Formats: sequence, C-alpha cells, structure tokens
Amino acid sequence: MQGRLLPKFKGKYQAHPLGYWENEFQIAADLKLDCIEFILDFDDFEKNPLMSSVGIEKIQQITKLTGVKVSTICADYFMDAPLHSKNKKISENSLGILKLLLNNAKILGVSDVIIPCVDQSSLKQTDNLKCFVDKILPVIPVAERLGVNICLETDLPPDKFYNLIEKLSSNTITVNYDIGNSASLGFDIKEELQAYGDRISDVHIKDRELHGAPVFLGKGNANFPLVFQLLKEINYKGPYVMQAFRDDEGLMVFQKQFNWIKKYLY
Repeated sequence: MQGRLLPKFKGKYQAHPLGYWENEFQIAADLKLDCIEFILDFDDFEKNPLMSSVGIEKIQQITKLTGVKVSTICADYFMDAPLHSKNKKISENSLGILKLLLNNAKILGVSDVIIPCVDQSSLKQTDNLKCFVDKILPVIPVAERLGVNICLETDLPPDKFYNLIEKLSSNTITVNYDIGNSASLGFDIKEELQAYGDRISDVHIKDRELHGAPVFLGKGNANFPLVFQLLKEINYKGPYVMQAFRDDEGLMVFQKQFNWIKKYLY
C-alpha cells in the first residue's frame, strides 16, 4: 500500500505522500516488491498524479526505471465523498472523479479501482445501499468497456455483500478482501469465501484485534493460516497488498512484518 515504506505524510496513518511519493518505488524495488497500490485521497486530490496526463506519464517513467508498477488504486477519496452521499453535488462530483479515475487506470494498465465502503461511507444502512446501487449502475458499462474492475471493500456481512454483487450483475464488480477488517468485524472466513471467493481480485494483508485497531501481523484476530489456505483452494491469483500496521517512519516495521508474512506468500 502506498506510503507504507515512507514516513507518514502530515502525520496521517494512510495517505498519498504528496511531494515524495516517487521515492517509494526504488525502495519497493530493493525489497523485491513488484507493485504499489496507489492512493487517491480527498485532500489535495487535484495534485495527485493520477488526476493528470503529466502525472500519469511520471508514474509510467518511474515504473520503467524501477520495474515496480501500479496494479491497483485505492480510492480513499470516496470515503470522504461517497458516491451515495445525500448531498447531490458531492455525489455528482464523485461520479465524475470515478469515471476519470477509471480512464486513467486503463492508461496505466491498472486492473482494479478499489472503492472503500466502510466507516463514514458504509453501506450498512438500507438507504445508503440502495443509493449506492443506483449511482454505480450507470458507471459499470464504462468499467466494462475499459476492462478495469470496480473492486468493492465493504463492512457488509457475507450474505449481504453477495446480494450486492448479484444485484450489480457484472463481472467487472469484484471484491477487495481485507484480512484485518474481516477479523475485526468477527466474520467467518469460510462463509466469506464461500459467498464471494471467486470474485476476489485484490487482497489487503492486515491484522486487527476483534472490534479493535490495526496491530502487528500475527498479534490480532486474523487467522492467516486459514485465510491463505482458502485463498489457495480457490486459486486466487491477484495481488497481495501489504496494508499492515505502521508507525511514524514506516520502512522498518514494514520489513519486519513482510518477513513474518513471507511464509504464507511463497
């Protein structure tokens, strides 16, 4: 996940490191990582390289130099400005941002744009869920034409998440499986993967305590042996993104956790 190898940006736990994001690509290459999940924040989004042709070209140049590509985009923008916002202006602006992001993702060769529907953008309330469906349906043909997945991360229980996927009725609607968030919510891993395992296209590696905060990998409620066993059984081939616990500096705590998780990855 972008920023995990760098010091925090303005003290934020997760954010696009505006002004020094380029530095992370060579560090990632040195660690033998092959991709970075780019972040689009709400704050200063217009300065994000994902939002301009010049920025896209810069990402392409750095990828060529380092061999580290951008395979996925985590659009945290939509947590602060949900597509299903009750404010019509916010909702319309967000739809425009999503369409632009999908187009630029295609140029970069990105497979997935992840839309987090958690916390303040949660779909747990029935009216929010209905509004989200109404807003996302017209965008699906755009994603299908471009060949870019709209990858959903939600806090819905497995049956309701499955129903949402079925309602949207498109192979371009996929699932971001966040190991730590599911562990924190107390969801049953087998139920989750039975419900929508074949639609998972992006996995976030994280650990959290039950109903609690992120912790060092292996110290929380996540059952990593079972998760990776089941992902192997369903023949998951997508990216594994380290969205693990971080401190102010980033790199050293990342390396420790990366070394810990390797036994499941290789």
